[in-house]
Formats: sequence, C-alpha cells, structure tokens
Amino acid sequence: NNEKSVPQLLIRDLKFEKSSLAKLMFSPDQENHPSKAPVKYGELIVLGYNGSLPNGDRGRRKSRFALFKRPKANGVKPSTVHIACTPQAAKAISNKDQHSISYTLSRAQTVVVEYTHDSNTDMFQIGRSTESPIDFVVTDTVPGSQSNSDTQSVQSTISRFACRIICERNPPFTARIYAAGFDSSKNIFLGEKAAKWKTSDGQMDGLTTNGVLVMHPRNGFTEDSKPGVWREISVCGNVFSLRETRSAQQRGKMVENETNQLQDGSLIDLCGATLLWRTAEGLARTPTLKHLEALRQEINAARPQCPVGFNTLAFPSMKRKDVVDEKQPWVYLNCGHVHGYHNWGNKEERDGKDRECPMCRSVGPYVPLWLGCEAGFYVDAGPPTHAFSPCGHVCSEKTTAYWSQIPLPHGTHTFHAACPFCAHQLAGEQGYIRLIFQGPLD
Repeated sequence: NNEKSVPQLLIRDLKFEKSSLAKLMFSPDQENHPSKAPVKYGELIVLGYNGSLPNGDRGRRKSRFALFKRPKANGVKPSTVHIACTPQAAKAISNKDQHSISYTLSRAQTVVVEYTHDSNTDMFQIGRSTESPIDFVVTDTVPGSQSNSDTQSVQSTISRFACRIICERNPPFTARIYAAGFDSSKNIFLGEKAAKWKTSDGQMDGLTTNGVLVMHPRNGFTEDSKPGVWREISVCGNVFSLRETRSAQQRGKMVENETNQLQDGSLIDLCGATLLWRTAEGLARTPTLKHLEALRQEINAARPQCPVGFNTLAFPSMKRKDVVDEKQPWVYLNCGHVHGYHNWGNKEERDGKDRECPMCRSVGPYVPLWLGCEAGFYVDAGPPTHAFSPCGHVCSEKTTAYWSQIPLPHGTHTFHAACPFCAHQLAGEQGYIRLIFQGPLD
C-alpha cells in the first residue's frame, strides 16, 4: 500500500514545482492562470551567429528574437487617404498620435495614408535604430566576426526602420511581413527618390531604398526542403520580382500568385543581415540544445583518435565555442580526415594555409571543427557528421546539404551560399564535407 502512495506524492510535488516555475516565468497578468502560457507566434534568428552575439545578447540586440502575443493588440491597418499639395500640409495631416505613411510624389504633391488601430493583430518592428518603436535591433553581420568591434567600422546598409511583421492574434496566428517600419512619430516617409506608385485600386505603394527581400523554401523547413525564389516585399506587403540592383529606381514585376505570409523557414534579407523565420510549430520539431549536447557527448564517448598523435579528440562544450581547445578535432577540408592539431605536412611554399593530409596525401586547408550550436538552423535531428567548408562548423548531413544550396544576398547584386553559423561564404565543390573519424585502436 505504501508503494502505491509514493508516485502520487511525487506527482503532487512536481505539480507544485511546475506552478512555482510558471509564476517565475510569466508576467503578473498570467500569474492567476499558470496554465495559460503566452502564445508564441515564432522566432527570428539572425544568420551568422552560433547561438548568441559575439559580445553576448543584450536587451533588444541579440541573435534571436521571440515574438509573443502582446497583452494588448498594437496592430494597425490602413484607413483614410489624404492628398496634400504641400509638404507642410502633409505634416499637419500626419499627427504624432496616429500611424501614417507619407508618399512624396513631387515637391507639389504628397499622399498621406492614415492607419488606424487593429484589435486583431500585433505588430513587431525590426531595424538598425535603437529608438523605442524597434522591437528587435539588428546590425550588419560581418562573416566570422568574433566581436562587435569588428562590425562597427562598416557603413551600415540596414535601414533604421527596416520592416514590420504583423501577426494575427487568433489561430492560425498568420505572420505577414511589410517593408519599412514606423518611426518614433509613428510615420513612414517615402521620399522623392524612393520607388513608389499608385495601385490599380487607387491606393499607394512603394519600396524602401535597399529593399526587403524574402525567400520561402519549398517543402517547408524540413529535411526535404529546397530553396525557393527571392522576392521583394513592398511597404503594403505586395510581392515583386527583384530589381536589377538593390536600390534601382525601377521596381520588379508584381507576382500575383505569391503572398507576404511568412512560413516556417522563410528567409528575410535586410541588406546587411539575413533573418530566418521559424514558426512555433516548426521550432517544436527542431532539435533542442539538450539534443545537440547529447550528440556532442555521444561523439566524444566514441573516443575518436588523431591518426598521427593517437591522442583522443573531443568537441569542446557548447559554451566554449570560440577558443581552440587542445583536444579539439581538426579536419583536412579536401578529404574530410579528422585529426588533432599537429605540424605534420606544413609546406612553407604553400603559404602556410594548405596542408598535406598524412592519411591520403591530399592537399588543402586544415581547420579546427566547431559544433553548430544554433538549433534553429537544423533541418533535422541527425548526428553531426558533416562540416561546412572553409569554416569547419559541424552539423547534420541534411542541414549542410540544405544551406549549401541557398543563394544568400550579398552586397547590392550578388548571391552566394554561406554557413548559417558564421556567414562565411562556402568554398569547394559542394560547400561541405563528410567527416572521417578514426576510432580508438584498442
């Protein structure tokens, strides 16, 4: 009889612990209903960071940003259109308490579209500005940079108020993206030089200087994913083919059968940083950090050895992801043979960069291996068997295969595949390599 009562005691204790945790986690208005966890719409993850910003995540500046249902709706929708004959009149129309978008057509004419409160949606704004309307502050990504000091010298191409995401407050919680965000005066100004036009139904629309590009993958964000086509999103959320260059005056063709609705795995490019959108459902299927840690321990438990020094290799813990450890595995990128660090085969005439593999004599770069710690970039939960080239970030085979096919915008008119964990441009035939570990000899 005593035996039966023990599990019930445990269950009661667990329930107690859970409810105390819930009180710690949720805001005061949810305290009375611990079961009512806040609804998560999804997360934005910045490409090029392996789990956190180089100097640590702080406040609104971090490598990933979760969008939760707000206590009160703050969405807006277009209402009245005013045609003003002078910029002064336009300023008078757009008061500070009401959201509005101003389209300057000429010195003599500005069209102001007023926006009213929408109780069915929540709005989230993304941009370079640290002003209060911006929910998620994003700065330019410098490939492989280890500290923010590396990124400060670059003249930013990311707009201060780059884009906004509007989420439906009711299921299925659809998220839509729009170019440009409202500033501290609740205004969006499209100046004379910005591409803008009147739509067939008499409304106004336009593009921002460097544009907001979106790519929806085919087959969702799964191990069967294939790259989609990059499109440009307008201020009103319409979809266009790309301009000839990022800031060309001429807009692309309107793509009627596509929408600005984000889906799991959609990529958003802000000209200087690319964000990955993951839905709450998608994240629920993604490997957790615990799972990645278990895979790391599994590889280390197999005691892979250096075929030259016969010393046991081990991937350092996720927290030590920037410091080369003495047990760190290194790889020859041309063949995939994994070694410990050694000076064998270092040919002076080869610039010191290329090395000859002692196992198969193939010559190529020799780099340390790092585990990919940002779980949101994984398309499956497979073991870490492959590495991106030339950076050495390790993850599952399907994940390396997927990202190596994605052409990411670079500069104003080029595209290239890059490692999602450090943003380095991929090299070699495939952009990644299968790792060949040597097991212990005993």
